[in-house]
Amino acid sequence: MSSKRAFDLLPLERDLVTTAEDIRALRENRWSTGKSWLEILQTLADQVPPAVVRENLKKRRTFEGAMPFDLD
Repeated sequence: MSSKRAFDLLPLERDLVTTAEDIRALRENRWSTGKSWLEILQTLADQVPPAVVRENLKKRRTFEGAMPFDLD
């Protein structure tokens, strides 16, 4: 049995034509590396209105009333 190498299966130059304009747009819109993922997550979380957060917290299930358990 013979198999082709992985890069032989995807002739990207032929099947995925990319123009200079495509490259420019990809570079303009790529994620910046200046912020950590935690800072990005905080930025997204800051966009959610506080009232929505409070309502969702009220609806969230808790373990109140559940039987306690022991890890022994």
